[in-house]
Amino acid sequence: MIMHDYQPTDNLLTGRIILITGAGSGIGRYMALEFAKLGATVILLGRSLRKLETLYDEIEQQNGPQPAIYPMNLESATLQDYDVLTTTLINEFGRLDGLLHNAALLGTLSPIQHHSVELWYRIMQVNLHAPFLLTKACLPLLSHSADASILFTSSNVAKQGKAYWGGYAVSKWGLEGLMQVLADELENSSIRVNSINPGAIRTALRAIAYPGEDPMTLPTPEVLRTLYLYLIGPDSRGITGQAFELPKMD
Repeated sequence: MIMHDYQPTDNLLTGRIILITGAGSGIGRYMALEFAKLGATVILLGRSLRKLETLYDEIEQQNGPQPAIYPMNLESATLQDYDVLTTTLINEFGRLDGLLHNAALLGTLSPIQHHSVELWYRIMQVNLHAPFLLTKACLPLLSHSADASILFTSSNVAKQGKAYWGGYAVSKWGLEGLMQVLADELENSSIRVNSINPGAIRTALRAIAYPGEDPMTLPTPEVLRTLYLYLIGPDSRGITGQAFELPKMD
């Protein structure tokens, strides 16, 4: 398990190739910058080309390895789009050492009785179907790594159902199940699979969910840095099938 005093080395991710979804903002954006600082080549996947290009420039300015941009809308992506992604990654990189699933769609909070069916399908597509399809597409690339890590982003509502959280909560419960099934299937491989519940963090999604909350009272993604680095990097080798959250300090 991660210790409170864990300190990643400056070259922790040197030579590693890591794909991040939802890289344009929030936790995904922050982790892309941090992974690059510690030597990783990051593949930035998101739907906003403008945001990805801005992030690309920031990574280059901090003298990290040259990143790659892959614009992709997970809500509308087809099976052919995933095939093209796989082919592109194989041709350009040959392998993956890490896959961080960060993209998510909250939708509108409402009772199940009044939940929009169309919105339910959209939420499931982004939060559950896309991680399944992307992971499936990337497994051959991850298998070419001597030490690969898949991280799913979970939620408090994946542990305890909460009224009005509808499709979002159900999709996160499903994501935890996907993590556990994958971890069990890949137990004897070089690929480990875990999830992280980031908790209440100052992000755009959190602001939508809690419009009356003062975002300045919440921590920034920086508090998650050590946990994410530990689980995406080689120091967590052998740890798989576990759901993590930010450790509580004694």
